[in-house]
Amino acid sequence: MSEVVGKQYEPVEFDADEAAVRAFAEAVGADPDAGVPPTFAFIGTFQTGAQMIFDEEAKVNLAMLVHGEQEFSWERHPEVGEKLTAQGRVGADEDRRGLRFLTLETEIKDASGKPIVSSRMLDVIR
Repeated sequence: MSEVVGKQYEPVEFDADEAAVRAFAEAVGADPDAGVPPTFAFIGTFQTGAQMIFDEEAKVNLAMLVHGEQEFSWERHPEVGEKLTAQGRVGADEDRRGLRFLTLETEIKDASGKPIVSSRMLDVIR
């Protein structure tokens, strides 16, 4: 399975526009007037994750996938109204004890290309 390690997916654009931020904040129980919730970055990682999951070369068995863990490292907090771009790459693909551990690393940048947040998502496939 390791042949997909290092594979980079197409950039995905998403907006931190006021309506999207408000809807997301309300959905997660955050104050919609307090700006962009930190977990809003998951929108970008979810979209890059979908690219990996549905990539035929990655051979992900979605029915057997368990979201293992997710972590974020922040450069700065996004602002309402920003256009963001997320790009994912497969960071690791390992077999351990009959389980597959597949790691997706995602970088989210602002419109000028400056990093905002990076994410590391580990999926376990039984």
